[in-house]
Amino acid sequence: MPSPDIDPATIVDARGASCPGPLMDLIGAIRGIDSEAVVKLLSDNEQSLTDVPEWAEESGNEVLEVEGAEDHYAIYVQKA
Repeated sequence: MPSPDIDPATIVDARGASCPGPLMDLIGAIRGIDSEAVVKLLSDNEQSLTDVPEWAEESGNEVLEVEGAEDHYAIYVQKA
């Protein structure tokens, strides 16, 4: 379960998308939200576990939490 204070402004379901689809979907969602808002990315692509943190660091955004579910990951990213 995510921390109770994480309330995503939007959820991006990129399950089934191949790389770099999940990251590109996340970037599009981040562009459409206010600063400090959070996007929850759902991805079943293991590459997202490295791509998203690398992109977040380069872009100044922050990965708040990563959850592993049975068949996918939930990655919470806060816009700078």
